[in-house]
Amino acid sequence: MWLLDPDSANPLAVRLRGEGVPLGELYAFVSGLYFRGKLRYAQAFARPPAGVPGVAVIVPGRGLLEPHHLITRDDLLAIADVPVDVSDDRYRIPLARSALELGAAAGGGCRVALLGSIASGKYVDILVGVFGERLEFPAEFVGRGDMSRGGLILRCVESGRELEYVPVIGAPRRGPRPPRLPPRGS
Repeated sequence: MWLLDPDSANPLAVRLRGEGVPLGELYAFVSGLYFRGKLRYAQAFARPPAGVPGVAVIVPGRGLLEPHHLITRDDLLAIADVPVDVSDDRYRIPLARSALELGAAAGGGCRVALLGSIASGKYVDILVGVFGERLEFPAEFVGRGDMSRGGLILRCVESGRELEYVPVIGAPRRGPRPPRLPPRGS
């Protein structure tokens, strides 16, 4: 990948080799629409208790980090070496630990919205164990793939409409594919 090329003159690659790049900017670049939508949505609608970050990003091997956290080239290589697999301690332990810290800081009454994949257990299995009934997700995510979820939440940000959340526990997390989103601006 040219971003990791030690000789790349691309400004993002240069910053990655130097002082680092904010995690949110880096993930938005790498994953495009889906992450950019999640980040903008979370920033628009988060209402955390005082002193608690409103947005946290799941980072393999690092747990939950705020989007402004700087990531260097070496960090990115280490992150890429950790599979998103609940059976891998390198992934599971840091995520569970930082979720526990976030939960303690937020207090027992704070709900947590998961904007990542809900169809598989790669996030849900760990986070439900920490947050229980407080872990929620947008009901409209059921049946949608990454790009559809990204498009949906970007439209919500543009219109100022927050989605309805339901607890992960007991909710259907898979379902029929909903109709395609209408083109933006229509």
